[in-house]
Amino acid sequence: MAVKFYIVYYSMYRHVERLAEEIKKGADSVEGVEAKLWQVPETLPEEVLGKMGAPPKSDVPIITPHELSEGDGFVFGFPTRFGMMAAQFKAFLDSTGGLWKTQQLAGKPAGLFYSTGSQGGGQETTALTAITQLVHHGMLFVPIGYTFGAGMSVMDELKGGSPYGSGTYAGDGSRQPTKLELEQAFHQGKYIATITKKLKEAA
Repeated sequence: MAVKFYIVYYSMYRHVERLAEEIKKGADSVEGVEAKLWQVPETLPEEVLGKMGAPPKSDVPIITPHELSEGDGFVFGFPTRFGMMAAQFKAFLDSTGGLWKTQQLAGKPAGLFYSTGSQGGGQETTALTAITQLVHHGMLFVPIGYTFGAGMSVMDELKGGSPYGSGTYAGDGSRQPTKLELEQAFHQGKYIATITKKLKEAA
């Protein structure tokens, strides 16, 4: 039976979505893993999103708490808001009380990825504060550590991400994930999908 690996994200300006796509490619490279992209529901009205200059949402399906419970492993992604996950993703997690009550996600591995507007915008705090959500569900947080190798220590170019997970800088919105950031996202997908597969096979 295939390992179900879910990349669940919220993306307003497509930066997080671009990382999610690369994470899926990495997960798909692991034999026996079926990776799938999911978005969480938007909470802002279309009128407000239009005034904020947000592009239309992609056709990636919207996940429900029930569908979330069917995954074997996860990577959750979101932009930061004041050093924490965006409210849209938090609202979705707030709707998973039924899963928490029955601990349906307990023992399942999960990683994190993110986008910030600047270098001091929360590349580590966004992930650090999100870990509390995993803890209450009994999930197993899987950081990438320094498994990305030399790419973790590049100093001659701006690079998002940290030992907590892959990441990017959006700046004023015009900056897109770089080749190195996308390579790190691919690595994260492959790395956590491999761990998910091992855990499911050992169960």
